[in-house]
Amino acid sequence: MTASTEVSPTAAGSGRSATERFTHKERTTDIADPARVSAIASDAITALHEVIRKHRVDYAEYDALKAWLIRVGEDGEWPLFLDVWVEHVVEEVVNADRKGAIGTIEGPYYIPGSPEFRGEATLPMRDDEKGTPFVFQGTVTDLDGAPLEDARVELWHADDDGYYSQFAPGIPEWNLRGAILTGADGRFTFRTIKPAPYQIPTDGSCGALVRAAGWHPWRPAHLHLKVSAPGKQPVTTQLYFQGGEYVEDDVAQAVKPELILRPTPAASGTGEEVTYDFALDPA
Repeated sequence: MTASTEVSPTAAGSGRSATERFTHKERTTDIADPARVSAIASDAITALHEVIRKHRVDYAEYDALKAWLIRVGEDGEWPLFLDVWVEHVVEEVVNADRKGAIGTIEGPYYIPGSPEFRGEATLPMRDDEKGTPFVFQGTVTDLDGAPLEDARVELWHADDDGYYSQFAPGIPEWNLRGAILTGADGRFTFRTIKPAPYQIPTDGSCGALVRAAGWHPWRPAHLHLKVSAPGKQPVTTQLYFQGGEYVEDDVAQAVKPELILRPTPAASGTGEEVTYDFALDPA
C-alpha cells in the first residue's frame, strides 16, 4: 500500500497518491513524429491566442495565469488537471469508431494485478464494509451477440466514503478491486457495495481553479471497468447510477447516457442489482 503519514483519508491525499503513481507509470517515449508534434502544438497555441483575443485578457490576468501554471507544476497536479478536464476528449477521439461497448475515461485510480476469479466473485472487502450491497452482472459478447469465453472483466471503485484502496490510508490493499474470467456462457457476476460520490483534491492549484471559476469539485458515484477478450478490442469505461448526485454535472465531464445504470431491488431481498452487457469490437 502507498506509504502515508495521514491518519485518515483525504481527497488531497488521494490526489497526491495518484500523481505519484503516474510518475512511475511505464509509457513509450516514441509518441509522434516532429511534423505531428508541430501541428498539434501550433494549433493548441493558436487556440489559446484566440481565447486571449476573444476575452481581451489583460496583463493582470496573464500574470495570474503564469503564476497558476507554475503552481500546478509545484503541486504535482498536472496529471490531476489533465485527467479531470482533458482526458474525456482524448477518449472520445480514440474510441470514435467503436460499434460495441461504450468507453469513457480511466481516471487516476487504476491498479493492475487485482485478485482474479472465474465466473462470479465477491470483491475483497472489510468485514464491516459500509454501503448498500450491490450485485453487478452481465455477459461479454462479440458484436453479433455470441458469448465470449475467457473474457476478463476487471472492476474497481471507491468505498462508501469515496476513497480508493491503495490511494488512501487505512484501507486493505485490494479492497473493492477484482477481475472475473468468463466461462463459455460469457457471464460474470460481482458482489460488492455501491460506491459513493467523491471530490477531486481542492487544496492545491486545481482546487484554486475550481474556486475561482465557481465550479464544484465532485464526481458522481461510479464503477470502473476494463473488459477484454482474445482477438477483441479492450474497453475501459465507468458506469454511473440514475438519479445520483452530480450525474448531470460531473466535474470530469465523463458521463454518457449509455453508461447510466438503473438498479432494481436485489432478488436476494438485500441491496440492489443490475445487469449490464459488453459487446466487444474485433481487434
